[in-house]
Amino acid sequence: MTTIQTAPETPTGVAARTTKPGLTPAGLVTVLLGAALPLIDFFIVNVALPTIDADFDASTATLELVVAAYGIAYAVLLVVGGRLGDAFGRRKLFMAGLTAFTITSLVCGVAPSAELLVLARALQGASAAMMLPQVLSIIQATTTGEKRSKALGLYGATAGISMVIGQLLGGVLVAADVAGTGWRPIFLINVPIGLLGLVLARKTLPETRSANPLSVDHLGTTLLAISLLSLLIPLMEGGALGWPAWAITLLAVFPFAFAGFVVVERRLERAGGVPLLPPSVLKMPSIRRGLGVAAPFFVGFGGFMFVVAVTLQVGLHLGPLASGAALTPMAVCFLGTSLVSSRLVTRFGQRVVSFGLFMQVGGLLVFIGTILVAWPDLNVLDLAPGMAICGIGQGMAMTTLFRVVLSKVPSEIAGVGSGVLTTTQQTFLALGVATLGSLFGSLSAPDSLGVKSAFVLVIAIQAVLSFGVALLARTLPDPRS
Repeated sequence: MTTIQTAPETPTGVAARTTKPGLTPAGLVTVLLGAALPLIDFFIVNVALPTIDADFDASTATLELVVAAYGIAYAVLLVVGGRLGDAFGRRKLFMAGLTAFTITSLVCGVAPSAELLVLARALQGASAAMMLPQVLSIIQATTTGEKRSKALGLYGATAGISMVIGQLLGGVLVAADVAGTGWRPIFLINVPIGLLGLVLARKTLPETRSANPLSVDHLGTTLLAISLLSLLIPLMEGGALGWPAWAITLLAVFPFAFAGFVVVERRLERAGGVPLLPPSVLKMPSIRRGLGVAAPFFVGFGGFMFVVAVTLQVGLHLGPLASGAALTPMAVCFLGTSLVSSRLVTRFGQRVVSFGLFMQVGGLLVFIGTILVAWPDLNVLDLAPGMAICGIGQGMAMTTLFRVVLSKVPSEIAGVGSGVLTTTQQTFLALGVATLGSLFGSLSAPDSLGVKSAFVLVIAIQAVLSFGVALLARTLPDPRS
């Protein structure tokens, strides 16, 4: 296997002359499979949460941890995974990450308790963090021009549709109850898929690495981990446990840990190093404005998918299969819109993001109206219009956001740019589960608002958030220029 060295990936470095190995269609399919698996597994558990609860008698806070433990480990280690790929070879790290992901999926599938499932989910997220950064880095290192734009568009479409397919597939697998295994096949199915991916990767992916790989920012990584854990764990567990002293203490730690993270990152960059999340890269207009839109968007999306999954089963008693089927209109419309998003961007530029978000607001309002008028006598067809409109809007907004954020990132810092984007994505998806999920959990109790009113309130909050983000998206740079 020939190894291709790419340019030094430093924010101020000058790109060396490189030879780009071509990424074949089969190779692109392979890396997109690697992009889909981690995102599917972030969401696949949502439909299975009531079944996991029935098996382990877990609290709502523990169920949130089953979702968020994966996302936290994923977010913290994504940039580290990208830099290891730059140093040791992206194909090699892709395969190592996929191997670990396959093994940890097996461990999740046989976990005997909720606590061990949470731990296995964290290890699964760490494995995904080794694999996913290589996807964008391989695309950036092996494609140019229009081929790169199309590949990034397909990556954005894959990232978005995987989130919806995760819950749809989860519903089918849980309802099938294969050999009485209940929710466990949602993890076990990754084993044959992972093995197939390893075979494809060995045959189709070229090896690339950076000529001057960046060192791992150990202190920055540690401080980011402390920041996320001290914020997200109290938000998920504190309310359910009556806000014990440890939860309040952790929240008090967060601003200091995050401030320390910012100071360390700035000092390291001034000293000539490349920190975990370089401030200079974050100042790039496409990155700064794009992430300013992406962060609140993913908060709303992560919370929406969690709350909808619980409401469909606990509030409407649809069951896992019907709950998955209810998401089908969203998945189909998301996929269809994602596939034509490149043409829309060619014609309308960054305005596609705003229009998509306004569409999402419309879908959420339809959703609210349907719930208020027909609750609790709702079926899959009643929910379809709101789901379809949301899917169209999300397909426009999410796919285009990926393109906008990465459109101005030079190839010599491709790994840094993709690491910043994916870290932001996973951090704010987990934050959405922690905030909107916890709010829903506290308000949906019988002695509070109940499931119906809590659901309407959370969806209304997301509608307001989406409207504000749609206005903010008007400041995005045009990816065509």
